Amino acid sequence: MQIPNQGPVVVGVGDPATDAAAVRLAAREACSRGRVLQVVHAFTGPGDAGWGQARRAASHLVEEAVSIAKRSTPGVDARPQLVDGPPGRVLLRTSRGAVLVVIGGPLVEVVARAWCPVAVTRAQRTPSGPVVAAVDGSPYATLALRFAMEAAGRRGGAVYAVHVTEPEREAEGERVLDEVLARVADATAVRRRILLGHPGATLARVSRTAGLLVLGPRGEHVSGRLGTVAGELLRRAAGPAVFVHGARRPAAFGKPGDDVPVLLPLTHT
Repeated sequence: MQIPNQGPVVVGVGDPATDAAAVRLAAREACSRGRVLQVVHAFTGPGDAGWGQARRAASHLVEEAVSIAKRSTPGVDARPQLVDGPPGRVLLRTSRGAVLVVIGGPLVEVVARAWCPVAVTRAQRTPSGPVVAAVDGSPYATLALRFAMEAAGRRGGAVYAVHVTEPEREAEGERVLDEVLARVADATAVRRRILLGHPGATLARVSRTAGLLVLGPRGEHVSGRLGTVAGELLRRAAGPAVFVHGARRPAAFGKPGDDVPVLLPLTHT
């Protein structure tokens, strides 16, 4: 299954504390890609006499999110969608036909198992720094760099490929960068950096000044759910972070014995 390239950008809403940042990011992404923005709320209202009131409140929440999208990004085609079911299940199902899912909270199930890239943001600021792809030796590194290059192209800004390693292992880190850049066409404009330190903490610091941080959901030797670094960034990233998927199937649905997902080319949008 190819990564969808004709679907909408989807933003999940349900928490007023984080909805505005996620909606603004999703609106910018949808408009820059020329895609529809689907504003989705997963409704799990009471099954008693309060159902009608809860449904009306949920509808109002979605409509308010649509208004935020249109105010922040004039011209965006934002459409409300109220879907029955738990948030994780609803967004996973929606991700099958989306080019990007944006959420404002750490829904681990969605970040780990989605069928398309997932952006997570809690930052209220407008991202203005460079796009940074965090790369390692995993197959996801190639997709992360491709996604970052496309995002930087739409934003008209710089793109960095960074690899975090331990002191005295810089030469090994340079080889990792060489291999990843060699696998991506038109990567001559990518700026490369070796950073020293603990990967999670170091990338969390990078996220404070990056306009967008892009990485894979798991590392070279991890299968199944989120890797350690991705999990730490999901909790600690100060700015928007995109977890890029490139599997033929979500990770949890892999065949027994699969070490890594089958990666497919990232199509231009």
